[in-house]
Order: sequence, then structure tokens, then C-alpha cells
Amino acid sequence: MKPRDIINEKNSLWVFGYGSLVWKPDFAYKRRKVGYIKGYKRRFWHGDDFHRGDKEKPGRVVTLVEDQEACTWGVAYEVPESHMEESLHYLNVREVVLGGYTTEMVEFVPKEKSHGPLLALVYIATSDNPIYLGPASDMEIAAQISISRGKTGHNIEYLLRLAEFMRLCCPEVEDEHLFSIEAAVLKIFPGGDIIPSAH
Repeated sequence: MKPRDIINEKNSLWVFGYGSLVWKPDFAYKRRKVGYIKGYKRRFWHGDDFHRGDKEKPGRVVTLVEDQEACTWGVAYEVPESHMEESLHYLNVREVVLGGYTTEMVEFVPKEKSHGPLLALVYIATSDNPIYLGPASDMEIAAQISISRGKTGHNIEYLLRLAEFMRLCCPEVEDEHLFSIEAAVLKIFPGGDIIPSAH
């Protein structure tokens, strides 16, 4: 189902973010919920030559990779009908045109038990994308992140903000891939003073 078809069917739309959208949505929404989706793992396997890198030094940002045993935590935003077209246009430019992501519909499970699962739109970059970088070791990914900067800011900021979100909002969740890359980046800058601010 295309996002435009959703507009015709729903009074509101939920959008699930698992990367920069968790701290920087930048679109109009009614409310947000922390929670997870099943069947996907978050990986720093997608390239970014606009927001967090450039053509010479593409950054590394997260995408989702299918894994039936996994779940990925993030934030779902409810976009009311009055803002749906405007918000979807913004997200299309940010995630699809500039980011190389495609859309899927997934079941989102809120952390708060009082609310049942919701159908949500999610943006995923796959291996057939020209700027998809694929798997690499934690140290290789960390090295690439440590030297990449784009129009939105340094790639390290992206990594640290995502790790910070997980610690603050999902402290019971151990995201081994994310925290291992964070640790590898911190080893590159043992003094800590040359890491771009995450705030």
C-alpha cells in the first residue's frame, strides 16, 4: 500500500522511526509512542551522501534487515489527517529522495501495555539501493562514521543520539550492534574532546 492510498483510508497515520526520526522528526504529529516492531534488526548498513556524509565520504546510517527472531525499538508518531499530506511530502523528500529509502507497513507494538498494536509506515533501505553499503565489522563502521559529515551534521552525532535515545527510553533493551559501534567510535577518540557534540 502506497502512502497516498493510506491518506484516502485513514483519519490518521502512524509513522515508525528507528534512526534520526526518534529525536528529530521535524514534521507535524499529534502524539508519539515508544515501542518496537518484530521481524527486523537495525543495522548501520546504509550509506548517506547527503545528511551525514557526502559523495567522497559517505556516512553510515541505519536501515532495517529482515530477521524473524529480532525486534527493533523506536518511536511511532501519529500524524493527523490535517497534516498527513504535508508530513508525507516532507518525509518523502527526507527519506526517499535524499535518503534512498522505500516504504513498508509494519505492526508497531507500543511499550505502554494499555495500547494494542498499531499499523505503521516505516522507511527501509535495501541492498538494491546504489548507496547501500552492507555489512562490515564494528571497527570498520566506526572508522567510517568518525570521518563523515553531511548537511545535517556529523555522523558521530547521529550515532550518539541514537544510543542516547535507547538508554533513556528503552533502558531494558540491549542493542548490541548499536552499542558495539558506539564503543568502537569512543575508542577512536579516547580523550573525548574531539567528538562532535551530541546535544
